[in-house]
Amino acid sequence: MFKKNKFKSQVEFFSMTLPVIIHIFIFCYIPMVGIIIAFKDFRYDKGIFGSEWIGFENFKFFFSSQDAWRVTRNTVLMNIIFIITNLIVCVVVAILMYQLTNRVFVKFYQTTMILPHFLSFVVVGFMTYALLNPVHGVLNQMLVSMGFEPVNVYTSPKYWPFILPLINIWKTVGMGSVIYYAALMGINKEYLEAAAIDGANKWQVTTKIIIPFLVPVMTILTILAIGNIFRADFGMFYQITRNSSLLYETTDVIDTYIFRALRKFGDIGMSSAVGLYQSFVGFILVIVANTIVKKIDKDSAMF
Repeated sequence: MFKKNKFKSQVEFFSMTLPVIIHIFIFCYIPMVGIIIAFKDFRYDKGIFGSEWIGFENFKFFFSSQDAWRVTRNTVLMNIIFIITNLIVCVVVAILMYQLTNRVFVKFYQTTMILPHFLSFVVVGFMTYALLNPVHGVLNQMLVSMGFEPVNVYTSPKYWPFILPLINIWKTVGMGSVIYYAALMGINKEYLEAAAIDGANKWQVTTKIIIPFLVPVMTILTILAIGNIFRADFGMFYQITRNSSLLYETTDVIDTYIFRALRKFGDIGMSSAVGLYQSFVGFILVIVANTIVKKIDKDSAMF
């Protein structure tokens, strides 16, 4: 049982969490009442509670459409690629920064890599278009100058499973590596000194000390990422691809599909059903992933 005197002794720490708790309650829990829209034929004149109850018809409409499999496949596969590439690149970058002895360089590299995180995908979309423009893009001008034919990636969906992960890495590696770098700061220096005395090289230190130390952080962040595997960054998939219908084969995801359903058809019920589908599957995946981790290593589980 939670002891009253323990609460009093840590009341300052609990008060620091109060703004976050209030924010989550207002913007995450109260809006959950709107879930019932997914089960109704929503009409503006009748409102949420007055609209006709139609059960799972909105879900049937989505899953029976020819787009359901495509957007689900693209969302899951692209997120799997993002999870794997981000994990590898962020850990590698964090380890490389940890090997640096000059802190000035560490701060410089961290600042340089974090800057893209604060750029909106609108800006990144224009930067990408300036690079990949089929006529005046930097890449195509280089290809033409070397005697190759220009490539129009905005009409070729096969290129985007490679382009989007590269953009995602460029934009997120800075913030992701900082988390791992902060975790590495907690390594006891005695371990590294003992390894140096035993004659261990950098590769052995990395594989036997550094990576095992990062495993709990890697596990927790991966579990959280798996929970969002059915959610895609709308800004990335909409702005970077310029919402080109020619690229839907590989770039159309659940979030962009919901947006188009709302913009073109105003079907709030079906859009809400798809959003609930995302949330429910994400919740299940977090529970399953955490259960698997708990079976393997209880200390690395999130809860």
